[in-house]
Amino acid sequence: MYLGLDIGTSGVKALLMDESQKIVGSETTSITVSRPHPGWSEQNPADWIAACDQAITKMKDLYPEALAATRAISFSGQMHGATLMDFNGEALRPSILWNDTRSYKEAAKLDAMPEFRAISGNIVFPGFTAPKLCWVANNEPDLFKRVAKVLLPKDYIAYWLSGEYVSEMSDAAGTGWLDVKNRCWSETLLSLSGMRLDQMPRLIEGSDQAAYLKPELAAQWGMQSQVIIGGGAGDNAASAIGMGVIKEGQAFLSLGTSGVIFAATEGYNPLPESAVHAFCHAIPDTWHQMGVILSATDALNWYAKLTDCSAAELNAALDDEPKGPANVTFLPYLSGERTPHNDAQVGGMFTGLDHSSDQKVLTQAVMEGVAFAIRDNLEALIEAGSNVNEIIAVGGGARSQFWLQTLANTLNRTLLLPADGDFGAAYGAARLAMLADQKTHPESLLTQPKIEARIEPNTKLLNQYEAAYQRYRSLYPAIKSLNL
Repeated sequence: MYLGLDIGTSGVKALLMDESQKIVGSETTSITVSRPHPGWSEQNPADWIAACDQAITKMKDLYPEALAATRAISFSGQMHGATLMDFNGEALRPSILWNDTRSYKEAAKLDAMPEFRAISGNIVFPGFTAPKLCWVANNEPDLFKRVAKVLLPKDYIAYWLSGEYVSEMSDAAGTGWLDVKNRCWSETLLSLSGMRLDQMPRLIEGSDQAAYLKPELAAQWGMQSQVIIGGGAGDNAASAIGMGVIKEGQAFLSLGTSGVIFAATEGYNPLPESAVHAFCHAIPDTWHQMGVILSATDALNWYAKLTDCSAAELNAALDDEPKGPANVTFLPYLSGERTPHNDAQVGGMFTGLDHSSDQKVLTQAVMEGVAFAIRDNLEALIEAGSNVNEIIAVGGGARSQFWLQTLANTLNRTLLLPADGDFGAAYGAARLAMLADQKTHPESLLTQPKIEARIEPNTKLLNQYEAAYQRYRSLYPAIKSLNL
C-alpha cells in the first residue's frame, strides 16, 4: 500500500492506494485560514499536523490491514508557504501562505534584480517564498535572526514524520531561490534576499526516497517499520503526476481554490515576461509551464457567502448548457492576480450591472470571469511556446457542467473529463510514494486516466464568447489607469 498526503489550503486529504494503483480509501480533514490583516493569509503548522494525524487515524479505523501494509508515504502540498523553523526544530510563527500578498514591495525589489529572472526563470511574485522572508527581515527582525530553516508546507509534514529537512524540485522551484535549469539552490539568489544555503532543506527529486517514518508514528498508526518517506511534489505537479501529465503536449486545467493551467515540457523553457511559471516537474529531467489565477472556486465561494447560498445551490440554478455569455462582466481578482498581470493590488469588480442583473446572472458572470482569466493564462502559455490542444479538467469546479462548457467555449479547446475516480494531488502523492519504493521508470507507472466525457466548444457561440473575452481584457488596463 502507498499513502498520499495532500496538504491543501482548506484541508488535508489522506489517500491509500494499492500496488495496482487502485484507491483503497481516502479521508479529508478541514483546516482554516487566518486573515489577521488585509492581504494576509496564514495557517498554524500545528494545524497541518493535527489534520494529518486525524485523517490517518480515520484511515486506521476504517482500513487497519491496508494501512498496516503501507510501504511508503509521499506528499502534495500548497506551494510557496514560508514555514520558519528555529534551531530547536520549532515553528517560529504561523506559516505565510501562497495567497498572502503583504510582500508585494519586497517582491518588486527582488524582481528588479536581473539575477532572479535569469536564474530562477520566473518573475518574483508576491506569493513566492523569497519575498516573504524579506518582509520578515524588514518587519520582524528579531524573529528573522532566529530562522534556522525555511520549509514549504508539505516539507514541514515530512519533517514531522521523519525528523529530516528535505524538499524536492517542483515545490522548491516556487520559492524564488532555485536554479530551475540546473535543479539546485542558487547561492546567488539566496544571498540577494539575505538568506544562506544552510537555511535550505536538502534537495531531491519528487520521485526519490527522502527518509523513513519515525518508529513511534509507525507504531501509533499500526504500520510496519522502515516505511519510506518520499520527496513528493507541489500541488499542481502532484496533480499532473496523478493524471499522467508528464510529456510534452500533455496538459490539465484545475478549477480549485485557485485556477491552474499546466503543460508538461521536456526542456526548460522560461519566458518570465509572460508571467508564466517555468518550474521543475516532480520527476527527473522534466519541467512544466504553468499559469495561475489566484481565485477560481474561491470567487464562486465568495459570491455564495454574499447570497447566503452554497456554491452548489448557485450552480444548480443554471442550465447545463450556456446559451451565451452574460451581459455582466466579473473580474475575479479577489486576492490580486498572478498570471498574466503580476498585480497584488488589483481588486475584483462587476461591470455592466442593470435592473435585470439577478442572482443567476451574477453567478454566470462569476464563472465566466474565472473562465476568461483562464483564457488569459492559455494565451500566455501559447506565447511561452506550449502547444495545448486537449486539456484534462479536474478540481471542484469541474463538477459543474455549465462551468466546463463555458470554459470550452471560452478557450476554444476540447476538455477531457476523467472517469469516476480520484486523479488529483493526493493520488499523485500516492503514485510518487510508489515510485520512491519501487524505483521504476516513471512512464511505466504514470499512465493517464480513462476519459469519461469530452466537452467540445459550441461552435455557434464562439464569436459571442470571443467578444465577451475581449471586453473582459479591456477592463484591466482601464481600472489600472484609475489607480483603483
